[in-house]
Amino acid sequence: MHTGGEPVRIVLKGYPEIPGATILDKRRYARDHLDHLRRIVIHEPRGHDDMYGVVPVAPDLPGADLAVLFLTNDGYSTMCGHAVIALGRWAVESGLVAPREPETQVAIQCPCGLVTATVAVRNGRAGAVTFESVPAFAVAVDRDIEVPGLGHVTVDVGYGGAFYVLVPAARARLDVSRSAVRDLVEVGDAIARAAERQIPLDHPDGGDLAFYYGTILTDGGDGAARPSTNVCVFADRQVDRSATGSGVTARLAVEHARGRARPGAEYRFRSLTGDVFTGRIGRSSTAGAREAVTVLVGGRAYYTGRAQFTVEPDDPLGGGFRLG
Repeated sequence: MHTGGEPVRIVLKGYPEIPGATILDKRRYARDHLDHLRRIVIHEPRGHDDMYGVVPVAPDLPGADLAVLFLTNDGYSTMCGHAVIALGRWAVESGLVAPREPETQVAIQCPCGLVTATVAVRNGRAGAVTFESVPAFAVAVDRDIEVPGLGHVTVDVGYGGAFYVLVPAARARLDVSRSAVRDLVEVGDAIARAAERQIPLDHPDGGDLAFYYGTILTDGGDGAARPSTNVCVFADRQVDRSATGSGVTARLAVEHARGRARPGAEYRFRSLTGDVFTGRIGRSSTAGAREAVTVLVGGRAYYTGRAQFTVEPDDPLGGGFRLG
């Protein structure tokens, strides 16, 4: 499937049962013992460096309809909004969750926690999906960091199921709508690496969640009067084709911390493909001792096909490879 042009491969068969009492235990087991399967699904010759995947696993939270692990080019994300939007539609149309009109709720356990997707259903077909995020919060607002090649850059850091550095691209002398993607990637990666060194992270649910997933370069807008364009550079220099659901969550959590995002108001965020996600502040919440909010993110996902992958035993490249 794809959401806003960002691919997501939902693995239906081929993985063994993944052991672990919790989803984070399963994530660690997959990383340590089954990473060869991630490379087969994501890397060339079947995929590419910007491919994304999902592996459904047994949930351990009461009320969850399914649980998932997320696959990137270099590992396992803790949250993925574009994939949740796709999973909501897939769960309803595959019969995993019985469809109800006009809306069906699908409870999806992600490594970051339980996310509820509300799927619009008409005549048995699923349409737009809106999900409510886990508690999201600001880590840093208007913090100066030193970035090699750029000097002092003022950034925000927000959590929306994953941690992002948020910065208007103009502060790095770039334009998200005009600059070459390779330049956005270089700067986004450099900013994330600099933030790792200078702004420490923690999460009340454990160290497995406390890492920088990427940088979101914005056009400087807030998404209120017109869609705000952003580019997310995540994992190992992947570029999100969608507006990044967990990134929209982090952006609105930071804007709420500033007092600029009004609860209930709709904000819009555009990706490089022109696709738009909506976002609204949901409920007040907490994350440990931090004040937090949930965010409602909406979008559409579409099917692109079905495939069966094969690895021949004498194929030296069959296990997947990356260039560069």
